[in-house]
Amino acid sequence: MKHELIFAGFGGQGIMSMGKVLSYAAMLEGKHVMFIPAYGSEMRGGTASCTVIISDRSIDAPVAPFPSLLVAMNSPSLDRFQPRVRKNGIIIINATILDKEQERHDVKNIRIPADKIATDLGNEKVSNMVILGAVLKCTECVAMDYIMAALKKTLPERHHKMLPLNEKALYKGIEMAEGGVNYYG
Repeated sequence: MKHELIFAGFGGQGIMSMGKVLSYAAMLEGKHVMFIPAYGSEMRGGTASCTVIISDRSIDAPVAPFPSLLVAMNSPSLDRFQPRVRKNGIIIINATILDKEQERHDVKNIRIPADKIATDLGNEKVSNMVILGAVLKCTECVAMDYIMAALKKTLPERHHKMLPLNEKALYKGIEMAEGGVNYYG
């Protein structure tokens, strides 16, 4: 199975972290992976996106012109990338920031108030892990054990005290996606 995913938002929202953790986890699981980051001219507050391709077989080209899944953490990212999502694909939206109605009715739209959930859990910085949990539920592309192992490897040692909170956030995202939040199609 091949998964082509785009994560997009403002710098500082954990876009690259989601992509790196997922990519590293897939690698640990023995899958073929490509991680392609794209930064705007600014880091924090500028635009950031990354493409992650995960496959059981060799990956021919490092591009995903029509991804199967889009994570849109803000409105500019949704506007830019939603037209590219393939029919019957999935768009996961950070509903705390994005309150506009989705224009695509040929995809599964999942609206998750990730920032609010993260704040309720105790730290808004784990909103990206809430969203990553939803990605895991929707794609089943990587097992949770590998995600946690990847988090331990990619998260700086000084932030390892955040691992339990990151795990809670991941499971909350899985729970939200299980509810099929705002399915259109």
